[in-house]
Amino acid sequence: MSEQTPQILVVDDDPEIRKLLARYVEGQAFRVLLASSCSELRERLATDRIDLVVLDVMLPDGSGLDACRDLRAKRNTTPVILLTALKEEVDRILGLEMGADDYLGKPFNPRELVARIRAVLRRRSETASVPEHAKKYLFEGLIADPQLRSVADALGNVIELTGAEFDLLQVFLDRPGRVLSRDQLLDLTRGRDGDVFDRSIDVLVSRLRRKLDTSGTTRLLKTVRNGGYQFAVKVELRNFPS
Repeated sequence: MSEQTPQILVVDDDPEIRKLLARYVEGQAFRVLLASSCSELRERLATDRIDLVVLDVMLPDGSGLDACRDLRAKRNTTPVILLTALKEEVDRILGLEMGADDYLGKPFNPRELVARIRAVLRRRSETASVPEHAKKYLFEGLIADPQLRSVADALGNVIELTGAEFDLLQVFLDRPGRVLSRDQLLDLTRGRDGDVFDRSIDVLVSRLRRKLDTSGTTRLLKTVRNGGYQFAVKVELRNFPS
């Protein structure tokens, strides 16, 4: 592997899980480093180039949630994917609020973890290539501006969205093609300046469809039976002139 191959740090106190993930992730053309505790996580970050951290929530010398929070407090922007017990809903919510980029509930398929790793690295790469003030999403002839929290067509006509509607839209724009359950959508929109607490995801999705599917020919938001919702069109991150 070349020096440019992404290097993934797997932090889990279970040696069998570490071995399994190391073997599988390395087989998918990544470099892998291992750690079993919060202290080893800090040591690895101080001495090695780490492109993404796969971080278990339960560690012997502290919580992965606290470790994630500490990273962000120190302005460390290394992407983090949290591994949580399947029913630890509060942990998932807290993890996202503390700066995690994604989460995966145990038990999980290693293939899904690798897919999440690739998606997070791709989003980070696309985001880094565009100046912060100029990042805008382009999809189906519409432009979403996260700075202004607005959506407009190619002629500049603004489509009015509520705060909660824009929050939900941005979650989809950051994860195009990925099927997101209602619980995941609630987790990812909690803590934002919207009113998601008071409105169901289904209602918000319905409103976004009505407002954004102006042509009536393209279904931006696809309902996946027993799965949730999927943003089903291509999304590009571009630099547009102000």
